[in-house]
Amino acid sequence: MGNFLSWLSDAAPPKTTFSVDQIPDLTGKVVIVTGASTGIGKETAKALLAHGAKVYIAARNQASSEEAIRQLKQETGNEAIFLKLDLGDLKAIKVSAEEFLSKETQLHILINNAGVMVPPTELVTADGYDLQFGTNVLGHYYFTKLLLPILTSTAKATPESKVRVVNVSSCAHLFGQLDFNTFKDGPARKKWTRASLYNQSKFGNIVLALELAKRYGDQGIISTALNPGNIKSELQRHVEPQLPSIVKQFLSAVVLYETSQGALTQLYAATSPEAANLNGKYLVPWARVGSPRQETQDAQLGKALWEWLEEQVKDI
Repeated sequence: MGNFLSWLSDAAPPKTTFSVDQIPDLTGKVVIVTGASTGIGKETAKALLAHGAKVYIAARNQASSEEAIRQLKQETGNEAIFLKLDLGDLKAIKVSAEEFLSKETQLHILINNAGVMVPPTELVTADGYDLQFGTNVLGHYYFTKLLLPILTSTAKATPESKVRVVNVSSCAHLFGQLDFNTFKDGPARKKWTRASLYNQSKFGNIVLALELAKRYGDQGIISTALNPGNIKSELQRHVEPQLPSIVKQFLSAVVLYETSQGALTQLYAATSPEAANLNGKYLVPWARVGSPRQETQDAQLGKALWEWLEEQVKDI
């Protein structure tokens, strides 16, 4: 009942006290937003560009990313940069990170925004991991790991401006848990529903964000996790076909908010001076510190997950 009440509270948040107008000048700041060709990520990139940041849109689909870049330039006057990133392919993630590192010497903000939600169970990553855990958790972990040297060096060079790593989770984590036997494809995974696998990945996002905060907070990195809210986006493309039309209408009219709202909490975490003091915290709509499911805060679980992730990428 407690988890359901927490979900209900986050689903109907109070009116925001934070707006994009409060974002400080980001001139000279280099930012990566994963999955920024559509939805919340695109709205996030828009606000960052409008405040002077140099923004990389890290996404898999080049055509849709280039169209997003064109639209964003029309809207903001500033041009984002495409960075090809397939979070479901570990070797491709390494190529993407190397491409970025060949172009930049600093990285001030990394927003791990991309994700997949309840795709068909038979879909797995290029390396045989559950598509949701492999993309949402393992893929973002490896991308972040490869960028840690530039993140820490940037933090050292600009100590007055904390480097931010923002990890987008979901209220779905409230109904999740971690079963290490389901991270890769196999009999144990096949017994889980698509929703359960999604909940697990969002639970994992919070565990990982906290562990990153513990390990790198003393090196100037501020790692947060957050629930962006119940937002209208392409993330639901695997969900909506299964819903009755009356349910879709209810969700659209009552439960789901616009993408501009969904971007607020991650923009707050990424840019606000106040959020520089929120290392290891979990944020909820809109731009507030909240309380995640208590199990996500387990120190031994965080250590075990980090070690498992390290093992998966050691020979890439």
